[in-house]
Amino acid sequence: MYDVIVVGGGHAGCEAALASARIGMKTALYSMNIDMIASMPCNPSVGGPAKGIVVREIDALGGEMGRNADLTALQFKMLNTTKGPGVRSLRVQSDKIEYKKRMQEVLLHQENLDVKCSLVERVVAENGKIKGILLEDGTLEECKALILTTGTYMSGKVMVGSQVNESGPDQERTTKNLSQSLRDLGLRTFRLKTGTPPRVYTNTIDFSKAQEEPGTPEFYHFSYQTKKEETIAEPVLCYLIYTQPETHKIIKENIHRSSMYSGIVEGVGPRYCPSIEDKLVRFADKERHQLFLEPESLSLDTTYVQGFSTSLPYDVQEKMIHTLPGLEHCVVKKYAYAIEYDAIDPLQLKPTLEVKTVENLYCAGQIIGTSGYEEAAGLGLMAGINACLKLQEKEPLILRRDESYIGVMIDDLVTKGTKEPYRLLTSRAEYRLLLRHDNADKRLTEHGKEAGLVKEQQYHFYTEKIEHEKELREFCETRHIRPCAELDAYLKECGYDAMEKSMILIDLVRRPRVELARLLPYVSDLPEYSFEEISDVEIEIKYEGYISKERKEADKLAGMEDIKLSGIDFRDVPHLSLEARQKLLDIEPATLGQASRISGVNPADIAVLAVYIKQMKR
Repeated sequence: MYDVIVVGGGHAGCEAALASARIGMKTALYSMNIDMIASMPCNPSVGGPAKGIVVREIDALGGEMGRNADLTALQFKMLNTTKGPGVRSLRVQSDKIEYKKRMQEVLLHQENLDVKCSLVERVVAENGKIKGILLEDGTLEECKALILTTGTYMSGKVMVGSQVNESGPDQERTTKNLSQSLRDLGLRTFRLKTGTPPRVYTNTIDFSKAQEEPGTPEFYHFSYQTKKEETIAEPVLCYLIYTQPETHKIIKENIHRSSMYSGIVEGVGPRYCPSIEDKLVRFADKERHQLFLEPESLSLDTTYVQGFSTSLPYDVQEKMIHTLPGLEHCVVKKYAYAIEYDAIDPLQLKPTLEVKTVENLYCAGQIIGTSGYEEAAGLGLMAGINACLKLQEKEPLILRRDESYIGVMIDDLVTKGTKEPYRLLTSRAEYRLLLRHDNADKRLTEHGKEAGLVKEQQYHFYTEKIEHEKELREFCETRHIRPCAELDAYLKECGYDAMEKSMILIDLVRRPRVELARLLPYVSDLPEYSFEEISDVEIEIKYEGYISKERKEADKLAGMEDIKLSGIDFRDVPHLSLEARQKLLDIEPATLGQASRISGVNPADIAVLAVYIKQMKR
């Protein structure tokens, strides 16, 4: 018998299995095809707005995605650098072949982890508690805890025009009976839809007609352990193009042949990553839509046309793609398609990602309604951690909304639910200035260490970095900087008058547009600090007033998260509104804070609950 079994080898499954094994649990990862573990069936990239911060959080907690993305990246790009630090986020263009190859090697060499190839037919439970899984050959594999990370493989249907094939991504097999076994256990399922754009042969593209999109020259990375010499020496270029009037004309003339608009698609598609035909319908006033041409791998001669997802027939896709700048004579290697699959309603989960009605059954990733590799990995990591903590009879790890984007995502899913593929956005976080790219380690490393995932080497890197930043901050607070011609020229460049006398370094750093890294060369006796350490200290100095204000606001509400609602029968609470009572019974919030975020539960209902809890304590 295994302690933990993970079903599915996507990004959620990889993190769940590694977390469980590294904590010390006897773990098995089941995949229908070991060669497809950690594959990138859609965009060959990791990170992006909010998502990149999630990858940093995964790394700070002791997960693998950030390290794997760093070592297999083709380009690093920090987004939103002209905006505040609350919305800056890293994105890497990945080598999709090397990414899955390295992750597979990590999994196959991980102590306490068996990687197995088999189709899982059913989830088996007895008396409301997980017993194991039933394999295709009839074998019952028993376990103490089960984590489902099936992605888009449950009852998958691939659709192109009027053609519908039962399969998973990339023509992989799909499992038909697994979602039925979940329904047999009383779980609610619903259909979701996503899609992917065409891939074209790179040597058939005229890139002179496209705008170059280089990476960021400074050394940014996801993992705190990554060194610059470990990353790609010569980053590759991506390119930007736009759809043309002829592109739109072809799509509009054939939109009735799209799977989505012909009535074949049952599931709801992603709001924030729609197909190109959906963009034309929803944003009819836009004359053009941007598309990015992205390399898939150094070992492949293929380019990913990001933003051109569609379920139109192949003949229409041929016409559409040849209207794009630089792609007039391109050769398509793989056409776009839509895929529909079963997911379970996330309102049936606890904040630990355990199913409320089936003990020791956990779910993570697209099976609970998310979209994106990063969201899946973050959820898989938390499911793995919490499954192990429960088996160890320890308190669960539940990240707060002011503590991580992972916490925001889980709270959104289990409190509000979703009817469409959920995507993380910076706007979903109330305290995004607290949840920055630069401070993920400060927020979460201690949690990772306590859970048993952050090992000594990583923790040493963390404590050393914290000590360096403390020293640099003290240096800025005490060291004077004297006027000189070069410094005056830089200040003028930033829009300031020349210095009349020496100043404390920190006072100059607080000025908008003035960069700490540009000031340090003018200060004597400076110890050596990394680019990341200098950048982190600068952000803390420049925005400390705003950060302090947001921290105080978060602390005011934090007390509600400490008030547990376990053991309360909401039918016994007098004076609740009918809607609030029903919502509370359906969702079963774990804390008063979670209850306050349920749609239909008003402040008056929260006040009633608070009074009731006080009376119970007396």
